[in-house]
Amino acid sequence: MNWRSRACCALLAAALGMALLAGCSQGQPSSHENNAAAKASPQATPQTSPQEASSQSSSRIPADEPVAQVASKVGPSVVQVNVRAVQRTPLGTQRGEGIGSGVIYRSDGYIITNNHVVEGATAVNVAFADGTTEKADVVGADPNTEIAVIKVDRDNLPAATFNTKETPIVGQLAVAIGSPSGFESTVTSGVVSGVGREFPPELTGGGPEAKALVDLIQTDAAISPGNSGGALANRDGQVIGINVAYLPPGQTGAENLGFAIPSDTAVSVANQLINTGKVSTAYLGVLTTDLSPEDADRFDLPVDSGALVEQVVPGSPADEAGVLKGDIITALGDAKVESYGDLLGALRDYKPGDTTQLTVFRDGEEKKLEVTLGEKSG
Repeated sequence: MNWRSRACCALLAAALGMALLAGCSQGQPSSHENNAAAKASPQATPQTSPQEASSQSSSRIPADEPVAQVASKVGPSVVQVNVRAVQRTPLGTQRGEGIGSGVIYRSDGYIITNNHVVEGATAVNVAFADGTTEKADVVGADPNTEIAVIKVDRDNLPAATFNTKETPIVGQLAVAIGSPSGFESTVTSGVVSGVGREFPPELTGGGPEAKALVDLIQTDAAISPGNSGGALANRDGQVIGINVAYLPPGQTGAENLGFAIPSDTAVSVANQLINTGKVSTAYLGVLTTDLSPEDADRFDLPVDSGALVEQVVPGSPADEAGVLKGDIITALGDAKVESYGDLLGALRDYKPGDTTQLTVFRDGEEKKLEVTLGEKSG
């Protein structure tokens, strides 16, 4: 089981005693039907559209109930993703069923979810908030960002509004909507606890070159197995993130540590997957580690944070720009870099072939290096 399964399904694994599939979704024996599929009738025809129902419902909600207002507005755009999957594990090939969540991105059938929800999927079925279900196809997935896109053959869907322009404010209202453990359209609320977070590297299980989840939104809105791929929304009913993971209290001793992929990343990746079926990622060509304030103090460095270059890949854009081992990267373009996660997050704002300025400290002096970014393979 990979890190995503451990992070999101540790509690269920203990309860079920089996290898769980589809990451943050809930694994089930393949002979069981999931709740939404069992309840929904393919012949069911709603009396009103989800958009109309949402509007009517919102008008009846008091203005001093912001969470209920958000739930009414965003709820119709959140779906349950039911998956049959196959994964290879140390115990052999494992088959099972899982549950995740998704957010309707476009009214013509495109839905954003998590890569690990549909990873290894042999069949995908979507249950909508109006009780109907539809078969879905996987359009594409990007393990680097944990974003995937699926599509159903249906039009006039209630697409969510994604806020890609504003960075969430720490302390602002955050509402999570998804299907934890198969309880579809579950609403939890809290605040944005932090921004620019990195998912703890010890859970990625792949060493220093492992794919890392960076630039995440942290929230204390309860996120549980099955929430993955669902919406994290703001007070205005705009999606600010796609829920991706949480840390069980048994592993950390802390309550309500949930994480979401920012909407700007989700939308950028989704558009690429829809348009080309793949994601093109800018590449610098360095291996870095975080510069701690303690190390900066010990070596009397002029900066107390940054990405410390441990290796420069020969022939890479960084090599051609003159980056050296031991340099401390403090900015990429206008984006401040205080950690290797910041550097990875900043790279997502660029396309291969873009030229920008890299700010480094070397031998106590600040240097500005011009770098033309390459394309990351794999």
